[in-house]
Amino acid sequence: MYEINTELNVPYAEAMARVVDAITAEKLGIVSEVHVHGIMKKKMDKDIPPYSILGACAPDLAMQAIEAEPNVGALLPCNVVVRESGEGKTTVSFLKPESILGLAKNSALDAVEKEAAQRIQKVFDRLAG
Repeated sequence: MYEINTELNVPYAEAMARVVDAITAEKLGIVSEVHVHGIMKKKMDKDIPPYSILGACAPDLAMQAIEAEPNVGALLPCNVVVRESGEGKTTVSFLKPESILGLAKNSALDAVEKEAAQRIQKVFDRLAG
């Protein structure tokens, strides 16, 4: 699997706030925020349940990765999907850093991958616990 998931028993808006709080509590930042449901409405006039993609980043780890592999930016940041899954529930999916950074096939990224995975796991545990 390329991701880990948890379901929160809260509506989408509350889940988004919890996810952002959990990400920032683990010294990660949000560098991008894409509201897919808004884009689908605007571009295709399609209504879908709330669905957002957050780009989570640890600047220190990103710098280490770029120094080891200059084109690694094509694989960054770690995406987090927050989507309404029905009846007041929200699913949160975290991209596993090892599934994406492994594509670089550069052992110099191993330490970054491991640290990123630990930080993402802590965010996941904050939400799932």
